[in-house]
Amino acid sequence: MKEVIILQHIKIEDPGYIKDLMFKDNVNLTTIELDEGEKIPKDLKKFDAMFCMGGPMDTWMERDYPWLIEEKKKIKEFVINLKKPYLGFCLGCQLLGEVVGGKVVKSKPSEIGILDIDFIKSKNNDQLFSTFPDKIKSLQWHSYEVINLEKNKDVTLLASSAVTKYQIFRYQKHAYGIQFHIEIKDTTVNEWGCVPEYKLALEKELGSGALEKFDLAARENMSNMNKYSQILYNNFKKLAE
Repeated sequence: MKEVIILQHIKIEDPGYIKDLMFKDNVNLTTIELDEGEKIPKDLKKFDAMFCMGGPMDTWMERDYPWLIEEKKKIKEFVINLKKPYLGFCLGCQLLGEVVGGKVVKSKPSEIGILDIDFIKSKNNDQLFSTFPDKIKSLQWHSYEVINLEKNKDVTLLASSAVTKYQIFRYQKHAYGIQFHIEIKDTTVNEWGCVPEYKLALEKELGSGALEKFDLAARENMSNMNKYSQILYNNFKKLAE
C-alpha cells in the first residue's frame, strides 16, 4: 500500500492512530479537506486505498454541503467501478452504506460513549476482523446510522450494537463501513469536544461535564482501541496490496 487518498469533512477528524501507522510505513497520503473546498482528483486509479472519515454534517445535507454530491459519486467510482479497498468511519460508513443502496436514518437513541460492539459469526471468515474478540468496546459518537443494507446481497454484516445493526459491514470483499471510532488517539475526545455540534450532542446525551468523563473513559480504553487499530491496519494493508 503506497498511495492512499483520505476524504476529510473537518480537519480534526483524520485517521488518527492509523494515520500514525501509515506515516511509519512511509505511505504517501493525499488528504482532501472537502469542507474547505478541496476537490477530489478526477483520476482515482493511482490510489491503492481510500479512507473516508467522520464529520459534523450528515449524508442528506447536500443543500448545505453540495460537495457531498460529488463525494458520493467518487466513492461509488472507487468502490463499485474500480473495486478498490475502502475504509469508512462514522460518516464515511454512512456514505458507503448510501452508495451501496442503504438508507441513513436518525438513531434512536444516539450512541455516544465507550460502548460495546458485538461481532457475529460472519467475522470469523473476514480478512480484517477474523482475529478480533467477539465483543469489544470502542468510542461511539453518532446520531445517525445506515439501515436497509440487507437488500444488497453483496453486503455482509459483521458487527452490531444494542442500538445500531450495521456497526461494521463489508461490501463484496474490499470495502468496509465502521460506524464507531476505533481510530482515535489520546487527544481525540478533547479536540472533538471543541466542535459545537459534537459538544451539544455529547451534553444532550450525557449531561453537563460530560466531556471530562468521556475523555477519561476513552483514555481508560485507549490501549485496547490502539491494539485493535493496529490489527485492522495490518490486515487492511494486506488487502490493499
